[in-house]
Amino acid sequence: MRPEILFPLFAPLSTLKGVGPRVAPLLARVAGDKVRDVLWLRPHSIVRRTPAVLSAAIDGQVMTFEVAIQDHQRPRTSAQPWRMQVADETGLMTLVFFGRFGEGLAQRHPVGARRVVSGRVEESKFGRQMVHPDYMVAPDKADEIPEVEAVYPATEGLPPRRVRAFAHEALSHAPEMPEWQDPAWLARQGFPSWREALARTHNPEAEADLEASSAHRRRLAYDELLAHQLAMAQRKAARRREPAPRIAAGALAGRIQAALPFRFTGAQDRALADIRADLAAGERMSRLVQGDVGSGKTVVAMCAMADVAEAGGQSALMAPTEILARQHFETLSGPLEIHGLGVVLLTGRDKGAVRAAKLRALASGAAKVAVGTHALFQDEVAFHKLQLVIVDEQHRFGVAERQRLQAKGPGTHLIAMSATPIPRTLELTMYGDLDVSRIEEKPPGRTPVATRAVPMPRIDEIVGRLKQAVAGGAQAFWICPLVSESELSDLAAAEQRAKALRHLIGPGVGLVHGQMPAAEKDAVMSDFADNKLSVLVATTVVEVGVNVPNATIMVIEQAERFGLAQLHQLRGRVGRGRRESACVLLYDPPLSETAQQRLDILRRTDDGFAIAERDLELRGGGDALGLRQSGLPDYVFADPFAHRDLIAAAGDDARLIVSRDPDLKSERGQALQVLQELFDWKAGLALRDAG
Repeated sequence: MRPEILFPLFAPLSTLKGVGPRVAPLLARVAGDKVRDVLWLRPHSIVRRTPAVLSAAIDGQVMTFEVAIQDHQRPRTSAQPWRMQVADETGLMTLVFFGRFGEGLAQRHPVGARRVVSGRVEESKFGRQMVHPDYMVAPDKADEIPEVEAVYPATEGLPPRRVRAFAHEALSHAPEMPEWQDPAWLARQGFPSWREALARTHNPEAEADLEASSAHRRRLAYDELLAHQLAMAQRKAARRREPAPRIAAGALAGRIQAALPFRFTGAQDRALADIRADLAAGERMSRLVQGDVGSGKTVVAMCAMADVAEAGGQSALMAPTEILARQHFETLSGPLEIHGLGVVLLTGRDKGAVRAAKLRALASGAAKVAVGTHALFQDEVAFHKLQLVIVDEQHRFGVAERQRLQAKGPGTHLIAMSATPIPRTLELTMYGDLDVSRIEEKPPGRTPVATRAVPMPRIDEIVGRLKQAVAGGAQAFWICPLVSESELSDLAAAEQRAKALRHLIGPGVGLVHGQMPAAEKDAVMSDFADNKLSVLVATTVVEVGVNVPNATIMVIEQAERFGLAQLHQLRGRVGRGRRESACVLLYDPPLSETAQQRLDILRRTDDGFAIAERDLELRGGGDALGLRQSGLPDYVFADPFAHRDLIAAAGDDARLIVSRDPDLKSERGQALQVLQELFDWKAGLALRDAG
């Protein structure tokens, strides 16, 4: 139950002064539906209102003047504005008002009255003017005009100043909280109290107060990170308390490994050792295996499946698309079936007797391994003894979907796999409740991809070379950032590019994009994988997807518009066979300094983890690496780049709290319960569960 101290913050917007039925939906659009959401709005800039005389007015500046009203100029038509002439001892200015309230202006501000006006000065063909002053008050009320004013996000019908008023009203509802931060840490960091940090957020005095590095912003960021890390540490501890089957490493996996046409890298051996230690511990495993495309994650998982099968259990591998599921099935079924382990592929395409036979094999235990899509967690799919669940590209599945599959066996072990390299500094924010194994080495025999950057004016030369390569039997990807022409962008559209390439190269050019139905997309990708198409024009949907060893060319159009990690992911689609491969980065000159650095890094290294770290540095805050869709939490105050030192500190603090006070019963523990409720980061909150 929510602590009483938080009731005012979780009250509806209508409890704020001035928020009625008309304003509430507008404010909800800017902030959210609770007082807390308005309290958490942050100003994005400040306005300095410089007091001056009219002769010192500067075009484009926000300034404040004390003036006398000299004249009202009524509009001749409804389309014209109401103009008010004002003056001081040094000059003249016109105040301009659009709308139908001119008569009211004349009554409230009669000729001869003195007023203090504040707003943006403009030099126009009518002379010096101020359109709709922000403030216009009598001199005895001049203190109502702030010299420094915070500017908030706004929406149509709700200007920034009204949002600011509501944010300050929300601040008046904020109680003093019990201190949940460690006193020694608080003193060392020089952090203000929680409420003082919010007050300083809403009353900035300088641009520095808006920065992520300010003490009050760091305080609030640490609170948010601690709430999140604590929830994940509690969840991890709870999982470890769950009994799970003890599974020992068997001889079968060794025989399968020995029969493979390659040897494991040291990183693969370490990842497998981590998994085996978890399986043998008798606690429920939740481990992420992270590695670049082609680093050998699936065969590591295959050895774990063999251990489970030898101990009498079953494993299920779930992939986000049918084509990925088929690729995993092809990788696993040969080595496992040679050694007597039945493997079934279960997708939405299975119907009738074929589907029924597969379901019987899983229910009876005749099939030791199931590979499939969402079809695996459907109600009619039953397992004889499911002990290990492997989720590929786990961020592509909802939590409920992962849990439904795990629920098909008691105390099921979990391996999540991801080909998106995450900087170490961000690992805790995304996977703090998982143990992480990194496969950082590439298997021997992978041909490095020759990467070069080419300016767009040379595109005809690239198309000519592509035509020659295709004539010689090669296959190529051509990546475009957009699906169709947009008025907002001059990017070449995928549909237009496919049409142009068909005209130049021939009919063997396919097209896939995110708006296509999944079955249609899979069909085109399958045709490409089966060499029925020579060139696949695509948006970034191929980032994680089809494995085509024959594809040796990757052309990325408008490469400067992509993130570095995304470019690396796309490049990983080629160089998967023994033949030499090339990646061409087409760019629009001139390049910005950051774009130049990005392309240079890509040419110099193919280490996905090093690239991810560098990408984080180059992008800084915001949606670093485009990772929102990969599971990066949507923080309010914390910036994963600017506050990366706080992420590690919050992780350490959370682990210490859970080891010393697992039930949060101490004085600080009770304050931390308030913190978790405040941010909605709670260990039992299913929607935030990573596995």
